[in-house]
Amino acid sequence: METSDNNTDEAPSDSKLLNQSSPRMDASTGVTGKGEKDAFGRPTFEGLREQFQNLLFGGTGLEVDVLEFPPSGGSEGNDCGDDKKKTRSGGAAGEKEEQFRSMREKIRAFNQKPKQIRDYLQRFVIKQDEAKKVLSVAICDHYNHVRRCLDNPEERNGNYSKPNILLLGPTGVGKTYLIRNIAKLLGVPFIKADATKFSETGYVGNDVEDLVRDLWRAADCNADLAQYGIIFIDEIDKIASSPEVGKDVSGRGVQANLLKLMEDADVNPVAPHDIAAQMNLMMSFGGKRRKKETINTRYILFIVSGAFDKLNEIIHRRIDATTIGFGRPGKNECEEYLNQVATEDLVKFGLESEFVGRLPVRVACELLKMEDLAEILRASEGSILRQYEQDFEGYGIKMHMNDAAIDEVATLAAKEKTGARGLMTVLEALFRDFKFHLPSTNVRELMVTAETIANPHKVLEEILRLEILGEAFANS
Repeated sequence: METSDNNTDEAPSDSKLLNQSSPRMDASTGVTGKGEKDAFGRPTFEGLREQFQNLLFGGTGLEVDVLEFPPSGGSEGNDCGDDKKKTRSGGAAGEKEEQFRSMREKIRAFNQKPKQIRDYLQRFVIKQDEAKKVLSVAICDHYNHVRRCLDNPEERNGNYSKPNILLLGPTGVGKTYLIRNIAKLLGVPFIKADATKFSETGYVGNDVEDLVRDLWRAADCNADLAQYGIIFIDEIDKIASSPEVGKDVSGRGVQANLLKLMEDADVNPVAPHDIAAQMNLMMSFGGKRRKKETINTRYILFIVSGAFDKLNEIIHRRIDATTIGFGRPGKNECEEYLNQVATEDLVKFGLESEFVGRLPVRVACELLKMEDLAEILRASEGSILRQYEQDFEGYGIKMHMNDAAIDEVATLAAKEKTGARGLMTVLEALFRDFKFHLPSTNVRELMVTAETIANPHKVLEEILRLEILGEAFANS
């Protein structure tokens, strides 16, 4: 630790510890004395050092050696400090408060009916009728209860079993898309996370409480809004613990920690071990101690999903006990078996019974066939085909695809066996050369036919040949 023998009027550096043993004049602020405020009412760095000392290490005998205050952008661990400063600065405050009030009132005024939510989802997600119905009912049940609690705080004291949801089904069938559109309709904070990035507390990896902190940030650091949000955890089947594994820090321990969050827990929005975020948040309040803020998870809806490969075999053995040893269920049977999943099947798969018990609402998504993929291209408001049309429009080219071409694309996508994601795989390979060459030509319209799908290079070469002939004719 450095000390100074000289009495100088030089202002202290932001990145160094001020640890003088006696008061002195600060020429830049006109402040004397330890812990006093400057001419603008802001604490000096020495005052902040003392407050950090008490906040972080009070009663431990440890001392703060160096304080490096980050630039105005804030700490990497917490991106809300700068927003807090803006909130205190007049116009931004009113705008943000109005936004929070609007979102809260939208939750308080929730009056959606299950069929209304189902009809909204029909615009974006093709097929999955059973999943839409189950999700719509669960969402309405949950947010009707939240509305009653907001209207009558005494309702909070009653018993409430939260309808957390388990979605099963192969990749690319629309599980994430369903939940994302529900959150958009409701206007509630929403985050999506991958279960594989978490580990049991104390091991390398993310803590499950970071889910709630991410939701808090998605709610613009408003704990009151975050507690009514939706947390969607994908790849939940990947943390199933194998019976052969003893200490599985990425499986059993993560499930145990999720139990607390899925029921009723209070989470500090800033992780206790994240010193940089703690300092940044304190700086956003001018170095003053603030009222302790926590996010309660009682009304946060948890939705988990996974492909659950081989779960259908477990269900098959339970239902058709007489067929043990006579082969596995075929592709067409998988969907039927997943719809009959029971708690014991999930436990045998590797999920803890306590964890499964917190997921009372369960539904399996259907496998998408070629006809469904074609319908996605034609009818879905979120069709990937719209994205490619917009890509060409950016170059002043109108792209059209006829029904025969759509069917060809759907057929190729079905062979990818990745659900709706296969559509982008096929379209990207199809249009790559077209998007490279056509913007540099005078072509202003592209009609995609079945022949274009079958022989894209031949069709492109013909378009470019005609373009060259057209230019030659125009210059002659």
